[in-house]
Amino acid sequence: MIRREARLRREYVYRKSLEEKQRLIDEKRQTVKKYVNENRPIPTHLRKDAIELQQDVEWGGENGIIHFSFQSIICFVIEIEQELNNMHSKITYEDELSSLMGEVSNIDDEYRYAGAADPKVVLTTSREPSAKLKIFLKEMRLMFPNAQRINRGHYDIKKLIQACKANDLTAILKHLFPVPKIDSRRIITFSNTQDFISFRHHTYSKDEHGEIKLKEIGPRFEMRPYLIKMGTIDNADAETTEWALRSYTNSARKRPALLSIPDDDE
Repeated sequence: MIRREARLRREYVYRKSLEEKQRLIDEKRQTVKKYVNENRPIPTHLRKDAIELQQDVEWGGENGIIHFSFQSIICFVIEIEQELNNMHSKITYEDELSSLMGEVSNIDDEYRYAGAADPKVVLTTSREPSAKLKIFLKEMRLMFPNAQRINRGHYDIKKLIQACKANDLTAILKHLFPVPKIDSRRIITFSNTQDFISFRHHTYSKDEHGEIKLKEIGPRFEMRPYLIKMGTIDNADAETTEWALRSYTNSARKRPALLSIPDDDE
């Protein structure tokens, strides 16, 4: 198991490097296409490879090979269906094909259906949970759509994680919730304040004057990260520690950890 995850990490780094290389080639290809269509002189740093890039610009691949991911093919099929349903649309497949190239990441391909299919979430407790913990688990199960509860019993963490991996369960916070609907009235808040993540659960409604009113329905709690390890918790003892909370150092309060992490979505 440890060797397998180490191999997966190496493959992740290798695929990431290939994706970055392909992204740079696609940017050069689109630049050459833009200057040729506008009948403008090609930039000096692209003139050496301009002929080769222009020959491959129609297919969007190196030496005629198309670099497609599963998600980009699905997106292209959706565009074709929209074109058939609307014959007056001015979408050109050449532009759509070019826009799809180099924009879809193949690294996190296990989340290729994120946004199209509802995520799978499993909740469990520690062994011999208390009555308050059972009540809290019930509230969390009602909060996460499609969440399933598993009684811990005598199962250890390693067996639970293996079962979750075998059934394609969600592993990151971003995909715990399904795609919100237009008429949804629920608001889930994760607010970071000095490394304390505040969780709030609200519903909203509009009064006669159109003003929005919030109503907290719970539960509410605070979270604080204390440890980040490379890998999953089933073999955390064998993995290296990337970050750990040092509460008893003099500069612990002056060095927030979460504020220094850039957000890719912003």
